[in-house]
Amino acid sequence: MDNPPTLAGSAEAAEVAAAARAAGRLGIDTEFMSEGRYRALLCLVQVAVADPEAEDGIRIILIDSVRGDADIEPLAAVLADPEVEIVLHAGRQDVAILRRAWKTELTNIFDTQTAAGFAGASAQSGYGNLLGSMLGRRVGKTASYTRWDVRPLTAEQISYAAEDVAHLLELADEIQRRLRASSRLEWAREECRRLESATDERDPETAWERLPRVGQLDARSRAIVKELAAWRERTASSEDRPVGSVLADPALVEVAKRRPANLQGLEHIRGIHPSGIKRRGEAIVAAISRGLEDPPIPRDERRGVSEPGDAPLIALAEALLRARALEAGLAYELIASRSELDLIVAAARRGAPEPPVRTLGGWRRELVGADLRDLLAGRGAVSVGPRRRLELRRTGPPPLDDGGPSLGARWSPAPSSATSPEHERT
Repeated sequence: MDNPPTLAGSAEAAEVAAAARAAGRLGIDTEFMSEGRYRALLCLVQVAVADPEAEDGIRIILIDSVRGDADIEPLAAVLADPEVEIVLHAGRQDVAILRRAWKTELTNIFDTQTAAGFAGASAQSGYGNLLGSMLGRRVGKTASYTRWDVRPLTAEQISYAAEDVAHLLELADEIQRRLRASSRLEWAREECRRLESATDERDPETAWERLPRVGQLDARSRAIVKELAAWRERTASSEDRPVGSVLADPALVEVAKRRPANLQGLEHIRGIHPSGIKRRGEAIVAAISRGLEDPPIPRDERRGVSEPGDAPLIALAEALLRARALEAGLAYELIASRSELDLIVAAARRGAPEPPVRTLGGWRRELVGADLRDLLAGRGAVSVGPRRRLELRRTGPPPLDDGGPSLGARWSPAPSSATSPEHERT
């Protein structure tokens, strides 16, 4: 940018908040630092609003969150206003950080990366790539890995930060134009609403579930690892440091497995430095003691996990869904993941209620729900059509409730024989 903005004060922030309410829209991005911390530090917030009197019709301000010179309450209130559209790109972490740091909700989100997946782009498309492919614009990335927590910011950093939102509203306009033309805008908005609940807060009581090799521990050791992981989370949070610097994952799991009763026992476990034992050894031993007193945690039945015989059907379902995504001009990643198909196929095999996965809800259900039901109930066959594309052809009678894409409360059993003529689903 030829004339990058300077850091805004309270008056400018209030003006831009008022302009956003008047326009019903704002673009926002953040710069943060997560290295060496438990929670990412919000360093800079870039906001863009339509302004007919500004250069290129866009006014941009930068809020310095490290110094905290500007009153952000008016802007925070705008983010929570459902009448104002909040435009971001790949904004899950931005939403999580702003919710925590600014103590506000974000509603009416339009995420250009998410929405671009409904317009024929990859669901993981970068901001620069979308600007290039959709608007023919280029942006620089010269300052992306600089220290955003150091003050003063350089002219290069300020220019880079401003450029990140300079064309954000224009990009959203173009994506929305394409989505209206394909009648996919409401689907995209539905998906973007999922970002409203994004959070970077972690529950200490469930932190152990994400540890490596925890499934190999016995019931008693699982109770201990739960206590150790909860202690580690709370310690890291209070000291604002990465959990791995308090106690590394492999060492934590090994401690739970060996259950040392004193500091001497900790000395025989790899990955715990003598200085760490000196500083935290007593707390570790105390957590082990609490875990020994807690009820054992048995291994849960791996509900919904696929069996080897499910693999061909999972692959077939994935192929069908990829074909549907291609036909609809959507990124396949928006429709299903391998783990979701695992759960769906396993539930169909057991005749269990359908699993609560995103593939079977909302617009996805409308797009692929009936096809999945027919395929898994043995009422459909996948074949190669005349356009060399996969097609699903019905091979059996429809279920009694076949009035639309709903899958019903339970998967329907496969018919014993095909009694209806072959019918191609469209």
